[in-house]
Amino acid sequence: MIKHVVMWKLKDHAEGHSKHENLAIMKNKLLALQKAIPAITSMEVGLNFNTSEAAADIVLITTHTDGEALQAYVEHPVHREAAGFIGKIASERKVVDFEID
Repeated sequence: MIKHVVMWKLKDHAEGHSKHENLAIMKNKLLALQKAIPAITSMEVGLNFNTSEAAADIVLITTHTDGEALQAYVEHPVHREAAGFIGKIASERKVVDFEID
């Protein structure tokens, strides 16, 4: 199994919306991925409440059966559409992919 973890910090304003509004839009777009992409085994989306400067604003955690399933997820058109929007509203992105037993 592969675990895919992505954390973002969002811009204060982007695409005509506040950070708070974009977080809600982004969360909905991310949650919609699980229904649209069979390569996702499980998914969690979390909004941060930690006020530390080091903290991200939102996290996505998905699991996939293997590297091929992760790649299918990354290349899926619904994922690409969500990623395009997120790229416009995010100021930072960090990702970790690792194997789990």
